[in-house]
Amino acid sequence: MDIFPDFGAVATAAELRSIVGALMTFVLIVAVLMMIISAVTWALASANGLYQTASRARLGLWVACGAAALAGVGVAWVNFLLNVGSRL
Repeated sequence: MDIFPDFGAVATAAELRSIVGALMTFVLIVAVLMMIISAVTWALASANGLYQTASRARLGLWVACGAAALAGVGVAWVNFLLNVGSRL
C-alpha cells in the first residue's frame, strides 16, 4: 500500500496569504486608532479627575496593544504554517 501526501492541497496559498494579510492590516489599523482614542481619553479623564473613566481608558489601551500584538503574530503564524505545508 502506497500512501503519499496531497501536494496540490495548498494550491491557493498565495491567495490565502494575501487575504490574511489584508485582514490583519485592517485589524492593525483599527487597533492603532483605538490606542489613540484610549490614550486621549485616559489623559483627559485623568486631568479632570474622572478616575473610573481613566481606568477604563487605560484598560482599552492595553486591550488595543494586545490586539495589535496578536494580529502581528497571526500573520507570522499563517506564513509559517503555509511554508511548512508546502514542504510536506
